[in-house]
Amino acid sequence: MHNDAHRNFWTTTLGERPRSRPHLAANIQADVAIVGAGFTGLWTAYYLKCLAPDLEVTVLEAERVGHGASGRNGGWVVGNLAGLERHIGGLSREERRTCCGVVADNVDEIGRVLAHEGIVADFNKGGAIYAAARYRDQIAIQRDYLQHLHELGHSEADCHWLDADQLAEMARFRNGHGGIYHRQVATVNPARLVNGLAERVERLGVTIHEQSRAETLAHNKVNTREGSVESPMIVCATEGYADRFHDFKRHVIPVQSLVIATEPLSDALWQEIGMVGRPAFADASRLINYGHRSADGRIVFGARGSYRFGARSKADQAIGDDAIRMRRDLLVDLLPALEGVRIEHGWGGSLGLSRNFRPHAILDRRNGLATAGGYAGEGVAASHLFGRTLADMILERDTELARMPWAFADASHRQLIKRWEVEPLRWLAAQAITFSYAGEEALMRRGKPAPLLKPALQRMNDCFASVIE
Repeated sequence: MHNDAHRNFWTTTLGERPRSRPHLAANIQADVAIVGAGFTGLWTAYYLKCLAPDLEVTVLEAERVGHGASGRNGGWVVGNLAGLERHIGGLSREERRTCCGVVADNVDEIGRVLAHEGIVADFNKGGAIYAAARYRDQIAIQRDYLQHLHELGHSEADCHWLDADQLAEMARFRNGHGGIYHRQVATVNPARLVNGLAERVERLGVTIHEQSRAETLAHNKVNTREGSVESPMIVCATEGYADRFHDFKRHVIPVQSLVIATEPLSDALWQEIGMVGRPAFADASRLINYGHRSADGRIVFGARGSYRFGARSKADQAIGDDAIRMRRDLLVDLLPALEGVRIEHGWGGSLGLSRNFRPHAILDRRNGLATAGGYAGEGVAASHLFGRTLADMILERDTELARMPWAFADASHRQLIKRWEVEPLRWLAAQAITFSYAGEEALMRRGKPAPLLKPALQRMNDCFASVIE
C-alpha cells in the first residue's frame, strides 16, 4: 500500500496547506453567530451576506475549515433529498413536483454559484448510474424504486431506466443487469469547495475563527475557552459533529462513512471501464457501494457505513488497513478491470441522521437558535439548499424556500423532529439492519430467492436505511 494510504485524498489536492485563521480570544458581538465552518455554516453565511451585506456574521470552527464531513465525503452532489417522501407524502401531486423541482434544480444552482464566484472545485454534472442491479432479484426492487421516484415528482427525463445494454454503454460493471440513470447529479472535490467557499465569505465580510470550539450555546451567547460571541441568532451547523451539544445530538446522530481512492488510471483502463462523462455510480445493494471518477482520473469509492455505539463521531480521518482492503475488494468485484490497481488513499468521517429520517432547517426565533442537518449522507447538495433556506428564514423573507416542507419555524418542528432512543436500542437496531441486508445479499449472490426484511425490522429500516447503506 502507498505511504499516503491513510490520508484524505481531497486534502492532497489543495496544494499548499490552507492558511490558518486566528482563534477567538475576546468577547465579541455579532448579528448572527454560526457554529461550524462546514458546508451548512458557510452556505448560510454566504447567503446571509449576499442578501444583507451589512449583517455582522461570525463563524466559529472547533478545528479547521472543512474538518468534518464537508472535507471528507465522497463528493456526490445529489438532486434528491434523503427522506423527501416523509416531507411531501401528504402534498398534492403538483406540490410534490414543485418540491422535487427545487431539490433537482439545486444541483445546477450550485454549479452556477461556483462558476459565478470563481470557486474551482472540479464540479462535473455527469449524472449518476444509480442502483445498478447485479443480481436478477434486484431488477424488480430497482424498478419499484424508479416508480417511487416518479411518484415523488421526479420526471422521466431526470430519472429513467437503463437496460443491460444501455448500462454497459455507460459503465462496464460485473453482471450489470440494468439500473436507474439520474440526470440531476454532479460530483465535486469537497475540500476545494469548502475552502474556496470559506475564502469567498471572508471577502464578503464574514469573520471565521478556527480552533475555537464552542463549549456552550445558550441565552444568545456562544462560549469558547478563551472568548464568547453574543448574538440574537445562533446557528448550530455541526450536523454529525454535535457531540458537545446534547439538545442537538438527541435529534441528529453520527454514522461513520469510509472512503478509498485509487491511483490515477490509464486511458486504456478507462476505455475498458467506460464512464466517459464521469457519471457517479452506485450498485443496487442495500449495503450501498458508490463512487465516481475524479478530475485526475482516479476512482473515489465509498462503501458499508456503520454506527458506533454511543453515537460517537469520528474525529480523526484515518481508517485501518482491513477497512481499506475490504473496500478495495468490493470495488474490484464491481469493476473487475481494476484488479491490481493500487489504492493510494483511505479515510473516514461522520454524517448526520435524524431520528425520523427528516432532513430539516429549523428556526426557533424565541430562543435565538437555528439549525439544519440530518442529511443522511447527501449533505453536499442538501447543505447548500438548507443554508439558503436558513438565510431566508433568519431574514424573515417570504420565499418559496422558506415555505418548503423541510423548513420549520418556531414550535412547528417539535412534533416532527423526534429524539433518538437511548442505547443500546440504537446500536441493536443498526446491527439488526446490517445483518439482515448482508443475509439478503448473500442469498442473491447464490441465486436463491431473497425474502424481504421481516416486518419487525421494517420500522428500524425506515430510521437507519440510508446510513447503514
